[in-house]
Amino acid sequence: MRSWCKHIIKRSLYSCSRIIICMIMLQASVCAQPPAKVYTIKNGKMYIQLSKKLSEASVDSFISQYELQDLALKQFFNNGFEDSLKKFGWEIVMNNELGFIITKALSSFDEMKNPADRIRLMEKQAALNAEFPAVSPGVVYGYNKFRDKLAFEIRKDSVVLFYLRNNTKASKVMLAGSFNTWTPDELAMTRTDSGWIAFVKLSPGKYWYKFIVNGNWTTDNDNRQNENDGKGNTNSVFYYTNTVFHLNGFSNANKVFVAGSFNDWRPNELAMTKTVDGWEFPIYLADGTHTYRFIVDGVWITDPDNKDKLPNELKDYNSVLRIGKPSLFKLNNYKDAKQVILTGSFNKWRKDELFMTRTATGWELPYTLGPGNYEYRVIVDGKEIAHPQDLLTINDLNKGNSYLILNANYTFRLKGYPDAKKVFVAGDFNDWHPSSFDMKKEGDEWVFRLHLSPGKHLYKFIVDGKWMIDPGNNEWERDEQGNDNSVLWIGQ
Repeated sequence: MRSWCKHIIKRSLYSCSRIIICMIMLQASVCAQPPAKVYTIKNGKMYIQLSKKLSEASVDSFISQYELQDLALKQFFNNGFEDSLKKFGWEIVMNNELGFIITKALSSFDEMKNPADRIRLMEKQAALNAEFPAVSPGVVYGYNKFRDKLAFEIRKDSVVLFYLRNNTKASKVMLAGSFNTWTPDELAMTRTDSGWIAFVKLSPGKYWYKFIVNGNWTTDNDNRQNENDGKGNTNSVFYYTNTVFHLNGFSNANKVFVAGSFNDWRPNELAMTKTVDGWEFPIYLADGTHTYRFIVDGVWITDPDNKDKLPNELKDYNSVLRIGKPSLFKLNNYKDAKQVILTGSFNKWRKDELFMTRTATGWELPYTLGPGNYEYRVIVDGKEIAHPQDLLTINDLNKGNSYLILNANYTFRLKGYPDAKKVFVAGDFNDWHPSSFDMKKEGDEWVFRLHLSPGKHLYKFIVDGKWMIDPGNNEWERDEQGNDNSVLWIGQ
């Protein structure tokens, strides 16, 4: 049976000297940083770091989140009581007036006889997985930057060929990453005459990875895309690309770039590569509608081979690429209108791009969007109105906006309050707006369905103007202003 290491995220390993250096730096800089509250895995050990500037409520929330009640962390936090920590095998690495760090080696999952202990470990894993999902959410675009070797080959069967150059004298090389919860002994690489290879089946998206050479974790030296995960680990980044921009011809051009709505139209970021018949650039793009243009030796042009275009603010056109299934926006009536324009958060509220088409019953426009929550309005002959058939939100200008929720993956529920007139949910997912997400009564509950990205979310309910944490959720924390907020974790 797999060890516990098979059931919990493995983060990249650092040498003992580097860990000690990091801890010294932490002590020197913690005053300038937000109060630390970390549970992570590195170097085959669990680490807990808590700042002594944390409020009692924040510590309680941390203990509840990771099921750490047995450790008596609050007693250690307040008066240095160590007995419970030592009883459960934890070692105190640092403890001063600023905070403390404790660590414990990963033990065998098989040794845990109590099923409840195993369940708690799996719950901890789920919380950590939410912080480091296999495919990173919220990524609009991404591309690979390798030196001395080509980007990893993506085969027709969705299998990616990972390649570590050199290291031919190593006795053992493993591959680990967000695609296998950083398990260090699962993906063995095969030696070749020029390095090591491994095959991993993936889907389009962003992935973090590392090589483990003779037990030593290392980033890919040939990969220029590296990221720090915020917990002291630097990982290599690979994008499974799903799109290739092609520009045929222009063989005499010196430099060709592609730019679009996905990278905020930065003109010198995405340099295309010259090919036999033109130029190309492989890229990962999230589901949705993307507008773009090519820049050939400084001159902006539309894609001559793409007939799908939308007007832009320069009285010209942008080429369009649509990934995913379209949503049909409809506006009934207004048959006498001369022009109806759709504008929303999905196109940065532009008013010169999405012109709706007249139908027998009104107006409509198909538009491709990925999973998410979107606000929008329509402009009828220059007058902005909210969609009369939809529920309304309120933006900063106190104007009504319609909202569209695609692929809702979570339902907020508040039981009771039968006499309440209005109940809303607000949180970091809608900038804490108090009246945008209007909950509806279903039986003895108030409910609202929403799409939430993987990870941590803070929220509250507003019942007839009164803010309150979720009485059905025991997990909460206090922010720096002294406000209590309910905590929700969404897994991948």
